Amino acid sequence: MTYYYWFTPPYFFMVAGLFIAVTSGAAFSAVLKDIVEAWRKTRSSAVVSKLGGINIQLPFLGICTGTAIFLASGLGCFGTPTWLSYAVAAPLTFLSAGLVWRQLKSNLALLESGQPRAFELDFFS
Repeated sequence: MTYYYWFTPPYFFMVAGLFIAVTSGAAFSAVLKDIVEAWRKTRSSAVVSKLGGINIQLPFLGICTGTAIFLASGLGCFGTPTWLSYAVAAPLTFLSAGLVWRQLKSNLALLESGQPRAFELDFFS
């Protein structure tokens, strides 16, 4: 009879990755709303340049890391070896994250050029 211990199917890492991604997503949303609100008040391009700052890149990196851990652990639950799970999940996550970051920069450039409808954050509220 096979016994599964706490880390054998990576349920703990699956929950931990989801928790990291969700909490980082909440922080990312709050920082992004602050940047857009500050731009709305001042209409300054210096505010939009804060996108390169650590205060928004760190939560985005947390989202990516949590998602990669969650995906790799999900693959591990189906019996995939750990190295293969992370070899599939990490590139998939970080390539997708690069595309999302590029789109975010494009939206902020639209916002800076004078199109305030680039972000409709109230749509989700």
